Amino acid sequence: MAKGLQVGTGSSTVAYENLGRRRKQFVYVPVLRLNSMAQSQVRLGGLLLQHQYGEIVENVGAFLAAKGSFTLKDIAEGTKLGMNEVKKALCVLIQHNMMDFERNRRGILEYTIHINKVLFVTRYPRYIYCAKTLYGDVGEFLVEELLSHGQMLMSQVCRRVSERITQALEGQSVDELKVRKTFVELVETHFLQRVAAPPSDSADKEDEETELQIKEKEMFLIPPAMDIDYGKVNPTVSSSGKRKREDGEEGDKVAKRPRSTSPLSDEKNEDAPDKGVYWHINFTRFHQFFRDQAVLSALNSKIDRYACEIVRTMLRVSEKTTVPLAPTTHPMSSHEIFQSLPPELDLNRQTLGEYLTLLAEDKTEIVNKAGESGGGMYILNMQKALETLCKASIESVVQERFGSKCSRIFRLLLMKRHLEQKQVEDMAMIPAKEAKELLYKLFSENFVTMQEIPKTPDHAPSRTFYLFGINMHQVSRMLLDRCYKAMGNLISRREHENTENRRLVEKSQRVDAISASLQSSGADTTQMSEVEEMITPPERQQLNKLKHDINKLEQSELQLDETIFLLESYLPGSEAMVLY
Repeated sequence: MAKGLQVGTGSSTVAYENLGRRRKQFVYVPVLRLNSMAQSQVRLGGLLLQHQYGEIVENVGAFLAAKGSFTLKDIAEGTKLGMNEVKKALCVLIQHNMMDFERNRRGILEYTIHINKVLFVTRYPRYIYCAKTLYGDVGEFLVEELLSHGQMLMSQVCRRVSERITQALEGQSVDELKVRKTFVELVETHFLQRVAAPPSDSADKEDEETELQIKEKEMFLIPPAMDIDYGKVNPTVSSSGKRKREDGEEGDKVAKRPRSTSPLSDEKNEDAPDKGVYWHINFTRFHQFFRDQAVLSALNSKIDRYACEIVRTMLRVSEKTTVPLAPTTHPMSSHEIFQSLPPELDLNRQTLGEYLTLLAEDKTEIVNKAGESGGGMYILNMQKALETLCKASIESVVQERFGSKCSRIFRLLLMKRHLEQKQVEDMAMIPAKEAKELLYKLFSENFVTMQEIPKTPDHAPSRTFYLFGINMHQVSRMLLDRCYKAMGNLISRREHENTENRRLVEKSQRVDAISASLQSSGADTTQMSEVEEMITPPERQQLNKLKHDINKLEQSELQLDETIFLLESYLPGSEAMVLY
């Protein structure tokens, strides 16, 4: 028997060896070469997973993000972890909707992590604040519970939120019906959606398509048992959604029922009225809201409040007919926009037409005129709006890094698209030597591209035009990569500061707890001052510096996430080409 067998598949060749009588099965593992941005994403995702869920989940997540899809056995071998540890880590990632699984050709489950969903962890504070702004404290608690647990039953999350608010109000009870109404509002506006059931093993494609269509229709349906009017038709359920105690035995069962923290816990929720229907955050809807708010804020600052409200009305009209995060909306008539304007805006048809004309003629091209029927048909070009916002963001980066003259050259190239070096010097009104230095500095940092146009086939430099321009797609990707690296550095620095000062922080927390207990027991000022003196002035100064540094780092993370969101929203719809 030959010592080696070469099996060729296309251009690749996999070698298998026969090691005597003991035959081993060799698995070909593809080695993925990650580009710079993918490496930055894996590093940032690992830091987020470690901070949020621990080192074991970080090892499994980083392994899958760097290597690709693998089976349970391959993950355990690649990470050098025990099988039970890997299973628990996979459960955590699936619970938080960061991972998918499907059967391969051999019928074995393979697990795939979505690194972009892992990076959403940096945006959790924005999701919670958005829910608080739109739906108050109840909406904030609902979104916070779902983010911390990944996916939950509606009955679970409403009960937990009701208990948390009751504790925060120091004994004042909160009707669970109010929490349930807010939950229904979040579902109706598509901020929450059902967790999709795993695909069946059916081999019939028609059955799979029908199953997917049914799932899409049911994504935003409230179970009948959890409807807010269910208590009126079912006398065994009170208005707060809790089952009434009709006899002692049933009351004991309800009172002794343990609280569940997640669907993957030991409790099976067999007595829950909405058993098996889990809910999670619809990140796409939140991102659509963030995108719309960024565009509206830019319009408000550039034109005025009325233009902002008109575009807001157009967005509200297009929600029913346009796919979320679509680059453009469906055409809508001027009459339809006028009928949907809020009454307090007090705009007549003539003024509305003037504003629509102003928006359509603006160089940003956010509003485009698509026809003359119905008083004029208009569409919103959200991709153009995102491009305008990205240009402004990149211009500010150039301004901060290279100065005002480089920013002037950058804006000039954005306007003129392609210019020679002599044209840049003349139009930017910068001396030739300085303009050349600044232009090549931007070129070396990949903010500017250069295109050669030869006059003759020999490409002689004396007979070649050198045109400088800006590739927005390339610059946006480069800036996004740097943002990922900066975010990772901020998180690492924050963790380092907390680790270095952990003992001092724990001491401060103990002193604060003692002070709070003495104050509640009515201690005199002498005792309180003695407790406060347990922390020396240098230690207090170090604590104040630590709090200042941590606050500054957290604010930088939030501001950086806004830039990351803007670039991530723009890149999918952009084209990798130099502007002509």
